[in-house]
Amino acid sequence: MFNYLKLTMTFWVMGLTACSSVPLSHEDSLGYTDTGKASFYADKYHGRTTASGEIFSQQKLTAAHKQLAFGSKVKVTNIRNQKSVIVRINDRGPFVSGRVIDLSRSAFSKIAQLNLGVIDVKIEVID
Repeated sequence: MFNYLKLTMTFWVMGLTACSSVPLSHEDSLGYTDTGKASFYADKYHGRTTASGEIFSQQKLTAAHKQLAFGSKVKVTNIRNQKSVIVRINDRGPFVSGRVIDLSRSAFSKIAQLNLGVIDVKIEVID
C-alpha cells in the first residue's frame, strides 16, 4: 500500500512540474495575471530570431514570457509608479530566477528609467 501511495504522489508531482513549463493556449491565458520582476533585453539580442520565429527589435513593444501564447497582448504595469505599457509576447524567457517577463528596451522605457534595470511589475493578459 505504501509503495502505491508513494508512486501515485511521485506521478502527481511530476505532472504538476510538467504543466508549469507548458505554454498556455491563447484561450487559457486570457485573464492571466502575475506579479514579479521585469527586465529588458540586452542590445546583443537586437536582430536575432526569437522563439516565435520573428526578428527581435528593441524598438517594438514586445516581450518574452515562459508560458504565455505567442501573440498574447499583455498589460505590464510598473508597481512603483503605476505606468503601463501593452506588449505582444513573441519570445520565451526570462531565464533569470525571480523574473516574470523580459521587455524590449522600448517597452521598458515607457514604464521606467532604463538605468533601473529591473523593476517590480504586474502583468495582465488582455488579448
